[in-house]
Amino acid sequence: MRNKNDEYSAKKRRRKNKWIDGGIVLLLIILSGSVLWIGTNGWSVENAVDRIQNGSKPTVDFLEIEGPSDSESTGPTKRSQENTSPSDMPSEAPLRKPEDPLIREEIQEEKSIGPAVPQKPIKPSNPTGYIKGQKLPKEPKLIKGVLLVNKQYPLPKDYAPGESAEAREAFNELAAEAVISGINLQAFSTYRSYEYQTTLYNRYVDRDGREAADRYSARPGYSEHQTGLAFDIGEVNHEKHWASNSFGDTEAAKWLAANAHRFGFILRYPKGKEEMTGYMHESWHYRYIGKDTAEQLFKRGITLEEYLGVR
Repeated sequence: MRNKNDEYSAKKRRRKNKWIDGGIVLLLIILSGSVLWIGTNGWSVENAVDRIQNGSKPTVDFLEIEGPSDSESTGPTKRSQENTSPSDMPSEAPLRKPEDPLIREEIQEEKSIGPAVPQKPIKPSNPTGYIKGQKLPKEPKLIKGVLLVNKQYPLPKDYAPGESAEAREAFNELAAEAVISGINLQAFSTYRSYEYQTTLYNRYVDRDGREAADRYSARPGYSEHQTGLAFDIGEVNHEKHWASNSFGDTEAAKWLAANAHRFGFILRYPKGKEEMTGYMHESWHYRYIGKDTAEQLFKRGITLEEYLGVR
């Protein structure tokens, strides 16, 4: 059985330990509070003591509020609790999406930063439009041994070779083979003089207007027919399809498109190539350029302008 003195001593020690523990906890609380107080005063002990003596609130110099740029700002971006109440604090701005107008302007401006890049000059050989004020040349234009005629490269007014004998011979061979497939072809328009082209073009302008006529008829001096190498082809006894878009749907036109290159002819104005040639699609207009060159264009599916590197 324990002695009463021992029990008393144990109780006394427990009370003493409680006081010590309580003192330690209190000391930790005081130290933590002091650290926080000093921190809110810029980690300066002098500022903290001064604030205690003067009874003022701690500054919050390290708190920065996101605001407009310097060029847009109407006040300081740093605020303190001394002059700003919670109600004056700006709410967090919503994130802007890339499609917002301001964002698009910023992106555009960002792209424009840096040295200006000169734009690629327009090639003078662009065939899709006439050159204003251009005069007819004294000599025709030859590139890679091929005579080129389009809205950028005209012919001399007095250029009058007549129908090409070589092109006619090639057409006769083409027509003879087409007969084997039951197709009877005829070249209904080949060489045209400068004077005749003038009459024809003016007639189209009077009927449809200059803008429309320029899409399917060449101005005098700019016509391939003046070279004697252009052949407008149709089928005998089917004259209603001659020089008509309907010709492209006939078996004769399909046979031509698949075989003309073997005889040195190319479809001069293919479908969907007006930006390259300057003229709308003409399923009946073929141009003689020789078998080897025609073969290359056919296999590559390109226009004469693309082959000659002028487009």
